[in-house]
Amino acid sequence: MRFQLSPEQRQFSASLHELLSGADTPGVARAWAEGRHEPGLKLLRRLAEIGVPALLVPEEAGGLGATPVDVVVAFEALGYHAVPGPLVESVVVAPTVLGASSDRRLSSLAEGELLATVQAPPEVPLALDADVADLVLSMNDGAVGEVVTPRLERVRSIDPARRLFTVDGEVRLLDADAARAFDLGVLAVAAQLLGAGQWLLDASTAYAKQRSQYGRLIGEYQAIKHLLADAVTRIELARPLVYAAAVAPDSLLSRDASAAKVGAAEAANLAARTALQVHGAIGYTAEHDLGLRLTKVRALAGTWGSGTFHRARVLAAVTGSR
Repeated sequence: MRFQLSPEQRQFSASLHELLSGADTPGVARAWAEGRHEPGLKLLRRLAEIGVPALLVPEEAGGLGATPVDVVVAFEALGYHAVPGPLVESVVVAPTVLGASSDRRLSSLAEGELLATVQAPPEVPLALDADVADLVLSMNDGAVGEVVTPRLERVRSIDPARRLFTVDGEVRLLDADAARAFDLGVLAVAAQLLGAGQWLLDASTAYAKQRSQYGRLIGEYQAIKHLLADAVTRIELARPLVYAAAVAPDSLLSRDASAAKVGAAEAANLAARTALQVHGAIGYTAEHDLGLRLTKVRALAGTWGSGTFHRARVLAAVTGSR
């Protein structure tokens, strides 16, 4: 199996990082957390210019008809830069749900003009950013539908940039593959976790190279070296899991997406703990960008299925108990 990205995918990744590095994504995330959506929506329109929301929209509807590997490339970069918004829901789940139809909203999704959110209890009990979503989907017991005239109630989130809502309302069922939409959503979240973990590792390494204590750079101490080495190892072990899930056949997608989510969440959590230990108290301050990823990692690790849920799916798949 070939895991190397194509030249086009590497260029896509580089273009995303270049765009996001100059987009003040920390400022965008803080504004989004305060309910000021315009900077975030402006950034999403810029992402649309390079095709991010069009990835999984069929070509006949104005999309790119891209592969799950392209999705992983995109969401690793989005997670690295902590871009806020219902991205998994709008870029991955909604196009997958609507893709088998001729729904006219597909072209709006591709152009980044329409945002979607999803409620899929118990793994996704709350809808992300439902107050700015034009399309609210409900996934339950293998069925998927659109919530007509949804009634929303805001719920406190551990990550302020992830604005969560309960959703109530009449559901109009759609003819769609709910299982595949869910598994691709899990895969995109795993890629976000991988990206966030990599940012935490990069930031910790850079800080260890410039912070001095007792006359020496803290990166020269063995204890710090071991912490960073453990985080590097865990992330490098998680990355093949995520990309392997992206190329998995349909029959293995659920198992491999779950394995990717578990591996990426554990790696990102270790990177987060390491980052706090390396940075010390400054990591707790609201002004430091570290906090954006710490809360993001914790929130993403618990949504789209807990570690217990995904381990159980992997176990059931490998033992043939389902």
